[in-house]
Amino acid sequence: MIKINTISNNETWKRYLKNPNIFIENKIHKLNKNFKKYKKIKIYCTLVLTGNNEIRKLNNKFRKKNKTTDVLSFPFYTKDEFKKKIKNDREIYLGDIVVNLNKIKNKNDKNNFIAEFNKLWIHGLLHLFGYDHKKDLDFLKMTKIEKKFISYLN
Repeated sequence: MIKINTISNNETWKRYLKNPNIFIENKIHKLNKNFKKYKKIKIYCTLVLTGNNEIRKLNNKFRKKNKTTDVLSFPFYTKDEFKKKIKNDREIYLGDIVVNLNKIKNKNDKNNFIAEFNKLWIHGLLHLFGYDHKKDLDFLKMTKIEKKFISYLN
């Protein structure tokens, strides 16, 4: 079972999501209902909703890139370490996801905003599970799983 703690350090988010915690809880409930691979394990992470300034600082500090980005993920484990953890532990803290409101396209269209936001936090979540997109084959695999997870949210 996946559980996400949502933190918003940017009040502008409330213009788009009145209660980000409830929004994410509802989406995670749908994800858990459809994706049963980890139903016997409690998997936790944190989702931070922020803006350009904070994500630029994080990107600079941890990736040495002094620019904004749409989403950052800070996994606690590599893919292999995670596979070992799920065999031995019943509770796992995966890491943190940071999403930048200012990089979400079509903010004036609620449906497009929600679709883009879901795509970003799911993308970040998959990074926490150990997926990456450095190689073309990895990108295709990750994109396929993203689409599958996003289909569970509707």
